[in-house]
Amino acid sequence: MFAAGVRAAGIAAGVVADAALADPQRGHPVALFGSGAAALERRSYADDRLSGVAHTAGLLGAVAIAGTLLERAGRRRGALGEAASVGLATYVALGGTSLCRTGEQMVAVLRADDLAGARGLLPSLCGRDPAVLDAAGLTRAALESIAENTSDAQVSPLVWAALGGVPAVLVYRAANTLDAMIGHRSPRYLRFGWAAARFDDVVNLAGARLTGVLVALCAPVVGGSPAAAARVWRRDARKHPSPNAGIAEASFAGALGVRLGGPTQYAHELEIRPTLGDGRIPQVDDLARAVRLSRAVQVLAAATTVAVSVACRRGQRRLP
Repeated sequence: MFAAGVRAAGIAAGVVADAALADPQRGHPVALFGSGAAALERRSYADDRLSGVAHTAGLLGAVAIAGTLLERAGRRRGALGEAASVGLATYVALGGTSLCRTGEQMVAVLRADDLAGARGLLPSLCGRDPAVLDAAGLTRAALESIAENTSDAQVSPLVWAALGGVPAVLVYRAANTLDAMIGHRSPRYLRFGWAAARFDDVVNLAGARLTGVLVALCAPVVGGSPAAAARVWRRDARKHPSPNAGIAEASFAGALGVRLGGPTQYAHELEIRPTLGDGRIPQVDDLARAVRLSRAVQVLAAATTVAVSVACRRGQRRLP
């Protein structure tokens, strides 16, 4: 019984640590990984897919080895050591608390009509060009980022922590970071970043779909309808260029009763995104509701993945 709960205890500890501490301002392992990846890119970059595959595989392989060594070191110290290693890896991989705090800051500056402050804050949420956005555009960009990153920064890491422990959750976070760095369709990264983008799509498949389910279940927390969240997900998610972000954004749109999508300006290109949902254009109050919805989804995701980790360990023990 205790062994079955070791990974669950570690995941719970990681969630509590993220809620209490959020992301450290300096020395975050994810930032250190990003610096290392950028340094390697200066040596490995070439404008072709094969170079990108080698770059991505090398970095993620190194993270997998480091994660395996960390997990083994924890196990050598017994159940508490194993739980501590899982907790540390989970804390490193999670970003839900920082996401919601940044969302709350965006609500505050938008309510104060501080567009300069909102434009300065937006890069902490997404990679869009804030200079071309008015208050409505900033609100929509922030809300869509809250939706997508509820999945990417919280639900998916918890899924991988539950299913694969330390190596899996660290590889997931590294893959997601690498996708943010090189996985976009700019002229420089269209080919070199292809492998990072496709791998990130694969590792987010389960988390995005769990996010959609949890958003529907949590919709009443913000006065929304589970049926509306599920309907918009089913109808509109496939229109989105991402097989995963579309689910998170569409389910949020349905739960909040708003309409997302439309022109989306990045530094490298203007995308015309499809419409998700059929409600009103999101207002600042809707952004505040999105943050509350994200927090509710994060809590339910933690409870779900802790339960799954216990079930997986019990199942392993019963195998001959």
